[in-house]
Amino acid sequence: MVTTRKQFDFTSEAVSEGHPDKICDRISDTVLDEIIKEDPKARVACETFATTNKIILGGEISFANKSNITDFSKVIADKVRSAVREIGYEQDGFHWENLEILNFLHEQSPDIAQGVEKDGAGDQGIMFGYAVDETPELMPAPLQYSQAILKRLSIARRNELKGILGPDSKSQLTISYKDGKPSFIKSIVVSTQHVEENLTSKEVKEIISPYVLEVLPSEWLVSETVWHVNPTGKFVIGGPDGDAGLTGRKIIVDTYGGAAPHGGGAFSGKDPTKVDRSAAYAARYLAKNIVAAGLAKKCVLQLSYAIGVPDPLSVYVNTSGSSMVPEEDIERAVLECMDLSPRGIISHLNLRKPIYSKTAAYGHFGQEHTDDGHFSWEKTDLIDDLSIKSKKN
Repeated sequence: MVTTRKQFDFTSEAVSEGHPDKICDRISDTVLDEIIKEDPKARVACETFATTNKIILGGEISFANKSNITDFSKVIADKVRSAVREIGYEQDGFHWENLEILNFLHEQSPDIAQGVEKDGAGDQGIMFGYAVDETPELMPAPLQYSQAILKRLSIARRNELKGILGPDSKSQLTISYKDGKPSFIKSIVVSTQHVEENLTSKEVKEIISPYVLEVLPSEWLVSETVWHVNPTGKFVIGGPDGDAGLTGRKIIVDTYGGAAPHGGGAFSGKDPTKVDRSAAYAARYLAKNIVAAGLAKKCVLQLSYAIGVPDPLSVYVNTSGSSMVPEEDIERAVLECMDLSPRGIISHLNLRKPIYSKTAAYGHFGQEHTDDGHFSWEKTDLIDDLSIKSKKN
């Protein structure tokens, strides 16, 4: 947390890939990936709305070949259905096969394009990155383990719990901190969709608790830990049939669970020229490398941009007093280690690839980077350079 307090309770929540808003994030990023496959330099801002058996797409896209916008509509519709099917929705009020898909995507505004075409930022804004040494992933523990619970349940419902659990679920952990470090889990909250109408909350707890316990540090579970599983009772109608969804409504779940500031911009459906996304990834990358290098135990890093202007207007580092070197030296080192223009970020993190649909669930940060380019901002390949440059006189 961005605090110097030593003893406190902190809570973060997470939502599964089947949550209505996460369905929309997944669809927006699926559209983005398909367009990037066609044209890696395409510009995309795709928003999705989902409700009972209906999905509406809107926003702006720009291809190298403008005729592709119309030609691509059928491909997009097929990919949307495939995404919903993969998530697992086959219920009466939201079924991948029966969805009505309305596509209102259109060409990007020339007023916006003129700034981006000169390698400037796609919009003004502030972006934050964060890292802390309380988990192996250098993420805040309440969010990281809330996400881990739902990822594990997602695997189980596709295998041994198939036909028992549905795709829509939420989790929440309250962790008590002592001496500034996680001490024990105070409460566990899980609400999960289930198929059988007559399952009680107690029965759902018996079904899911082995999977929850599997991903939590055993030493953090104590006799005082309180469980709340499906506290309202029955949870059969889930997804957009139960509650409408929109792209970009889970920005705290997507980032640091409230443990660090957020600039306000959502990620999903946006190509990497949008600094809301790419600069937030760069800020996480830098903050993680600062902590991984041992330069600080925790780090908040802020970047700011103006539309059409390539370089950041400011770089700010706050380590809550935990840094081994002056924070201004870390700021200087950051600027020496990485080109933070949109073009520089895209190149350094290799962001012109169809890597985005996997970010739409279980957090944009704290996941493992892969050889094919997914989560490249989670690498810690900058630690030596940052260490050397931050310690220069």
